[in-house]
Amino acid sequence: MATQYQTYKLGNFKLKSGGEIPDAFIAYTTLGEPSLPTVIYPTWYSGLISDNLWLIGPGKTLDPQNYYIIIPALFGNGQSSSPSNMPNLRPFPDVLFYDNVRAQHELVTKHLGITHARAVLGWSMGAGQTYQWATQFPDFMDFIAPFCGSARTSEHNKVMLEGVKSALYAAKGTVSGGVAMPDIRTAQDGYSPFLGEKKEIALKALGRVYAGWGFSQAFYREKLYETVLGFKSLDSFLVGFWEKWACSKDPENMIVMAHTWQTGDCSQQEPYNGDFKEAMHAIKARALVMPSHTDLYFPPEDSQIEIDGMRPGVGSLKVFPSIWGHWAAGPGGSPDDVKWLDDNLRTFLTESNSSC
Repeated sequence: MATQYQTYKLGNFKLKSGGEIPDAFIAYTTLGEPSLPTVIYPTWYSGLISDNLWLIGPGKTLDPQNYYIIIPALFGNGQSSSPSNMPNLRPFPDVLFYDNVRAQHELVTKHLGITHARAVLGWSMGAGQTYQWATQFPDFMDFIAPFCGSARTSEHNKVMLEGVKSALYAAKGTVSGGVAMPDIRTAQDGYSPFLGEKKEIALKALGRVYAGWGFSQAFYREKLYETVLGFKSLDSFLVGFWEKWACSKDPENMIVMAHTWQTGDCSQQEPYNGDFKEAMHAIKARALVMPSHTDLYFPPEDSQIEIDGMRPGVGSLKVFPSIWGHWAAGPGGSPDDVKWLDDNLRTFLTESNSSC
């Protein structure tokens, strides 16, 4: 399957924060024919477009023979406008889910000529974008399927992200200025770069912070990092999985996407003005919400609150019966969880198709 991507120029892109990305662009790829029903499948925190392909293919629910699949990349992921490919834009402006989805909507409608989508779905920050689509453009899609993500970043999740940010900031001698705030040095003196070995130090620290969150306590207790993923010890897993993942990223990109995630709240837009229940009530697309039983920052309880705010008959909840934590819905590590997700997506979309 092709992993090449294209970019669409957005021009000088105004942001909800009041900032601007000059000569902005959004990266994307498409699979399948435009005459087929459209599925929009955004990327996740740190994820490249190719990282979404594990859920797509012949015989799977997301089969390009059956759907026209559009994968748009987040601002900050290194493919869309990001610090790593716009080195003269420092500090990089604050980007929200709102901005990402507005850019994606322009890509999908003006460039690709799609006026309606069958479904929007995604994992983690992809789920956040799914909820953003459903509230920002509630008439645009028939169905949404957010998995292991949320419509509003919880207080607990914000604290976790403070750890991620602080790991990066510490390597260049500064600290967080607060939730959704720049680091202290940037706020006081302007932007300072990651110099020399500080970039690698920052990323290795980020990987080890994330190691305690991506998988559950039971995953570690059962030593699935050995029996399933093939690492010989806990230390080799921390280095070979988590540090390897983190060191493949750009720290400035990770900070930009962390801000987007930390500020996630689809009620912070017109016409909801912060009323979360009103935003959930406004969702028109049928929703299948799939959290993981052991996800440490997107627990099923939060998903139930989201569904409780929807109108009767709109939302349904199915919980991954998994000990893989957040990674239950991640790229392919647990074959049983991959099958569970694919089966539930197929049932949801097939039953929904037959009922229309």
